[in-house]
Amino acid sequence: MANKMTFLIIIVMALVSSAMPVAILRSQDLVVAVEEMQNANYFSFAMLINMSPNTTTNLGNVTFLMPKDKILSTADMLQESTNDFLLRHSIPSALLFENLERIPSGSLIPSSLPDYMLRISNGGRKRFFLNNVRITSPNLCTAGSSIRCHGIDGVLNNNSSSSSSQRSCSSNSSSGPVVVALPPTASPAQSTVPSFADQAPLIAPQPSYSGTPKQKSAAGYSQRLSCGGIISNFFLVFAMVLIF
Repeated sequence: MANKMTFLIIIVMALVSSAMPVAILRSQDLVVAVEEMQNANYFSFAMLINMSPNTTTNLGNVTFLMPKDKILSTADMLQESTNDFLLRHSIPSALLFENLERIPSGSLIPSSLPDYMLRISNGGRKRFFLNNVRITSPNLCTAGSSIRCHGIDGVLNNNSSSSSSQRSCSSNSSSGPVVVALPPTASPAQSTVPSFADQAPLIAPQPSYSGTPKQKSAAGYSQRLSCGGIISNFFLVFAMVLIF
């Protein structure tokens, strides 16, 4: 009995020790990101993150979309919780602005809030919109490996228009927007930029022979002739082996 208890304790300690580095790394990234937000004068958004430690810690790799303090001071946040506000203003992948720029206009990407989608309007660095807001200050959080943040010029609408538009467009797939699957974020040991929509290599079709019937028959005859030449050479070698 004592041996079994000792074995269970060892397993539990191993699991806890293996999970601790990831949790510590995420908490360190969050602390660094909050400092970067405050240095960029986004104090109100940093305060919301500190008010919801469980939500932000469980997000893992994330990109925050941050309204300025003046905008947040006039926003009506009584109709929803702080958690939902942060989830709506975040993307479940750590994306630099250079990653977002690769997404074409009309595409939909998921937010961290279930069933709330962000529609991309890509007009370049100065006119990049997600739903009703524009990114005005890109790449404010870059020190950590799992958190990115960008300043925006408004508050994302608290309605289901994005999710309902996705459902309506899915019924008309011929003219609907493309839902972009976010790539997995690179591990902390990697610094490569994740790419979207890796294209599979195309297989070139076999060329079809076009020509007159005489040319086709000549081509077929040359193929048969080459095949016959191979066979005759084979029998010649075989006969020489038998002779010698």
